[in-house]
Order: sequence, then structure tokens, then C-alpha cells
Amino acid sequence: MQGSIEYLIQAAYLAASVLFILGIRGLTRPDRARRGMQYAAVGMLVAILGTLLHHDIVTPTWIIIGLVVGSIVGAAISIWMPMTAIPQRTAISHAFGALAATLVGIAEYHDRVLQVGIAQYHPVHLSGEEMAALGFEVMFGSLTITGSFMAFGKLQGFVPSRPMTYKFQNQSNIGLFVLAFILFVFLIINPGAQAAFYLMVLVGLAVGVLIVLPIGGADMPVVISLLNSYAGLASSATGFAIGNNVLIIAGALDGASGFLLSILMSKAMNRSFSNVLFGAFGGGEATAATTASSAGLSVQSLTAEDAAMQLAYARSVIVVPGYGMAVAQAQHQVRELAELIEKRGGEVKYAIHPVAGRMPGHMNVLLAEANVPYDRLYDMDEINHEFNRADVALVIGANDVVNPAARNDPSSPIHGMPILNVDQAKRVIVLKRSMNPGFAGIENELFYQPNTAMLFGDAKASLGQLVAEIKNL
Repeated sequence: MQGSIEYLIQAAYLAASVLFILGIRGLTRPDRARRGMQYAAVGMLVAILGTLLHHDIVTPTWIIIGLVVGSIVGAAISIWMPMTAIPQRTAISHAFGALAATLVGIAEYHDRVLQVGIAQYHPVHLSGEEMAALGFEVMFGSLTITGSFMAFGKLQGFVPSRPMTYKFQNQSNIGLFVLAFILFVFLIINPGAQAAFYLMVLVGLAVGVLIVLPIGGADMPVVISLLNSYAGLASSATGFAIGNNVLIIAGALDGASGFLLSILMSKAMNRSFSNVLFGAFGGGEATAATTASSAGLSVQSLTAEDAAMQLAYARSVIVVPGYGMAVAQAQHQVRELAELIEKRGGEVKYAIHPVAGRMPGHMNVLLAEANVPYDRLYDMDEINHEFNRADVALVIGANDVVNPAARNDPSSPIHGMPILNVDQAKRVIVLKRSMNPGFAGIENELFYQPNTAMLFGDAKASLGQLVAEIKNL
């Protein structure tokens, strides 16, 4: 009987693992992303149901309570959370996932090193290999808890989004990480050293806070994906520590995909990991020389009526969404405007920069939520060669990802970063609240070019005006 139950558990874990892999595969294409998420959700349910069959579970009461409460909270977050809060939600989810892995590691260590007897504690042997898995789990789990919470705070606004630096910061952070690693190695040699184990947990928590403090808003996409990788690695180590195959596989998938995504994000910004972690870049305040304004250049502004006229008679329009669109929650108005242009015979495409917004795929999610057709969304490599043929490029709240300084100014902090070639369009219309800089804290040369005109105001209200004006033509 016990053998049959163990077979069912492993079969459930195998099925869950396959569903996780199919889920990640589905996320590689926008038109399959929702199905991929459904596969992953079903996989998690199968894994939980398989765990309920485990012989070590005396009563499933608390697991079922956790399943019900977690499902209610997750559903509520998904239903009522605004789309602009997805980056924050992702960061806090990493924190909770890492917290679960760390607590499991601490409980397993306590249970394996000291078992409670009737009147005294009896030491229990813990091999070096087992201690390595537990140590890796709690070390990466603890720094992911506080690191993810700090990322959440910076995105939510109760922690300043600008880089927070102090003297010898990098050296002290590296020193703390080295200390955690030394404690990790010491515990492998001497697993019973409880003081070293809990000190390693505390050091990991401190490292998580301190490594995110100097990272600014511009680097949040990389930070989020990197923390996702750490959470996955901690979960995989949990699987090794407690002998759970589905945790090993799921954690490895999460860790590998998060790491690869971090590489892609860094490449999209032409930045290295070391520069992201130690460069204190992206403060959200003006930090560079204002070359355009100091040279006496000025921006051109236009009315909604003039902008509507240009869009209505354009044959080719490329929309470039940015975080400003997310803040204004203007994605539905963008879709309505595009439909009006297409009814008048124009063609509308959407250019998506890999790091537009505050997390990977942020713009894709927003536009998909507004039912923008997937085949109209183009990544940077697919669309960049088409800007020079576009009649109008409509920039909605994007800033650094369309700044020609990345190509033209070697002294610019974003020099070398791949950008969308918006400046090559015949006409550029920029929807923006003000002339405030983006996350990089520098002026945007695009705004001062002769083919660029600014339509100032809230993006949602401005797009509503454009829709009304085109309808009246």
C-alpha cells in the first residue's frame, strides 16, 4: 500500500514538473502566455495534491487551510490589483517564496541537528552534503527575503527609488557576503554549530537590504529577475534538503529562467551585472548635464487638435508605450485610438523595448489586458528598421529607451544602451506630463529635435482628447 502511494506521489510530481515546463514554454510567445500560466497553475495544484499523500503528514488540516487562504488572497490580488502594481506584486511574491524556503530550511536544520526527547536534546547526525543544501537554501533565501522587500519598497514608494550610497558601501557589502560564505563553509565542516547557522541567516538578511539600497529605479527590471533567480535557487536547495523532487525541478527552472532573463535585461541596457549591482545608476533625479536646454534649445508643443490631424492622416504609425502609460492606466485609450487610425486606412504597430516599464514584459501585459492584438506587438529588433518609414511615432510616457543620447553622447550614462529609433520617424509626438527626466535622471535629446512635438498632460486624458478630435474630423 505504501509503495502504491509513493508511486502516486512521484507520478504527481512528474506531471507537475511537465506542466511547469509547458508553462514556461508558453510564456515565450504572447499569444500562448495565458495558456502557459494556466498550465503552471494546474501544475502547482497537482504538486500540492501529491504532497498531501505523503506518509509524513499526520493530518492535512493546516495544509488545506493554507491552500484555501492562499487561494483566496491570490485571487483577490489578481482581481483587484491595478496593472501598474504588477512589478511590486512580483517583488513581494519573491519575498514570500523565499521566506517559505528559508523557514523550511531553518525548521529542517533544527529538527535534524536537535530532536526533542522526553527530558533532553539528543544530537542527530547531519552530513556535509545535507548541510550544504540547507546552508545554500537559507543563505540565498534570507538575502532574497529582504532584497525583494526592498525592491517592493522602492517600487511602491515607501523606500526612496534613488540609489542610496555611502562610503565604502561596495567593500562592506562584499565583506558581508564573504562572511556569509565563510559561515556556510564552516557549517559544512561542523554542522552542529548552531550559532554559526543563525548568524549566517542574519548576515543574509542584512546583505539583502544592503545590496538593493544602492540600486536605482532604472535597474529594477534586472533586480526583479535576479531576485527571481535567487528565490528559485533557494527552492531547489529546499528540494535537495528535504528530498522533494518537484521542488528541485521547479526551483531549477525558476533559477535558470530568472538568471537568463537577468542577462537579457542587462544586455538590453548594455550593462553588466557588476554595474547593475555596484554602479548606483538610475536615481530618478537629474544627474547629468542638461546639454539641450543649456544650449538654448527649446521644445515644440502642439494641441490635441493638431496631433489628431497628424495621426488621422498618417499611413504608418508606431506607438511606443512607456511607464507613463502604465501610471495613467491609458492602455484602453491607446487601443481605441489605434482602432480609429486603422478605420481611416492607417497601419498601427507597437514598439516594445525590453526594459520599458518596471519589470520585464510590463508593456506587453498592459496592452494584452486592453486586448491589443498580439501580432501588433514588436520587440526592438523587429521594429527598429521601420521607424524611418513611419509617418508618426507616438511616444506615450517612454523616456530613456528613446533617448538618442544613448547613440550620440559618449559622456551620457546611458551611452551604448540599445534604444528604439524613434528619432528617425518623419514626425514624433510625445505624450508626457512634464519635462522631468526618466529613471536615468538625464535630459532626453529627442524632445528638442525639430521633428518632435510635445503634447503635455496626463496620458489618459490626452489620448481621450485625441480620440474625440479624430472622431470629429
